[in-house]
Amino acid sequence: MTEAEARSILEEEILRIVPDADFTEIPDDAELRDELELDSLDFLVLVERLCVRGHCRIDEDDYSELRTMAGSISLLVSRTSAKSAGK
Repeated sequence: MTEAEARSILEEEILRIVPDADFTEIPDDAELRDELELDSLDFLVLVERLCVRGHCRIDEDDYSELRTMAGSISLLVSRTSAKSAGK
């Protein structure tokens, strides 16, 4: 998965949870949960949807990497690249 594909998936899934999210107002290094006012349940739903869309596993130990857009994109790219390399 490319960074552009990962960003697209992440934005689509965030919009399913926060329909009025404005990504032009959210820097890539901003704390997503704070910026989007995601509670813990919303965050878990986002993680689950990213797992499904990325066809990868995201464990609780990985949650710190999902704090920002940049971290989330990087995690998705690395997880999907590692999976495809293992095929």
